[in-house]
Amino acid sequence: MSTPRPTFAQDILWRLEAAAYVVVFALLRLMDIETASALGGWLALRLGPLTGSHRVVQRNLRLAFPDMPEAEREALARAQWDNLGRSTFELPFMEELQPHRGRVQVVGAERLEEIRRSGQPVVFISGHFSNWEVMPCAIVDAGITCQMTYRAANNVYVDKLIRDARARYGVRLFAPKGSDGSRELLAAMKRGESVALMNDQKFNGGVAAPFMGHLAHTAAAPSRLALRFGTVLQPMSVERLPKAHFRVIVHPPIVLEHTGSRNGDLEAGVAKVNAFIEAQVRARPLEWFWVHKRWSNAAYASLD
Repeated sequence: MSTPRPTFAQDILWRLEAAAYVVVFALLRLMDIETASALGGWLALRLGPLTGSHRVVQRNLRLAFPDMPEAEREALARAQWDNLGRSTFELPFMEELQPHRGRVQVVGAERLEEIRRSGQPVVFISGHFSNWEVMPCAIVDAGITCQMTYRAANNVYVDKLIRDARARYGVRLFAPKGSDGSRELLAAMKRGESVALMNDQKFNGGVAAPFMGHLAHTAAAPSRLALRFGTVLQPMSVERLPKAHFRVIVHPPIVLEHTGSRNGDLEAGVAKVNAFIEAQVRARPLEWFWVHKRWSNAAYASLD
């Protein structure tokens, strides 16, 4: 399906937004990555709590940690803005966050090497942990051919700038989300290429599986692909270390069962994915992306 052409006014606005994007990135590039990261965290800590998104964060934390003292939850709500601000201001420097450049440790690098040598595709899964762009950097840096899913920016000019920026640190393969993306992912795995998907955001029409004490609708695509191609889910996570350094962890693969019940196997796979994501969130809650509505409207209504 072709994308509708923007109106003249919309096109002008998009071009102005893209120009602003270029200027901001250029200004940040005048700094070093550690200074830019610290500035992003400082600004987000002060501005984030003033935005409407802060209420989303607060409500998410009430759902996720109902037994946490209110003062502790509010401190967490404010503190988590630091990671988001840092991650945003680190984007112009992502080529410095390729593992071979020295700022990123890879725990379990031998597993990535095993995947590369085998030539057999896997389904990488992860969530929006720390600076989540570090994960595709690590996969590509290991020499693995992999289709990375992404949500295209509405502004086509900004979207191209993002694609070009990713290309600078080696991430050149993309599969848009949606039906077109599904076809691309299937084609990639048939060619023997791996795929990577973020699996921690609400997916309307997805499988309802437990997550942080509530049912959360979750995309079934990773489990469906792994079951179809007889491969494993390969979890990865990213942890923030001091001064714009990171640790990537390649976790043990998740092997899905083939019991003969297609729906049952799919639901079991999604439940395992949610359990993995939940474990990472509980271990490092400051570094998860709390500003989106992960649960159903009914779950949020229960807070009122």
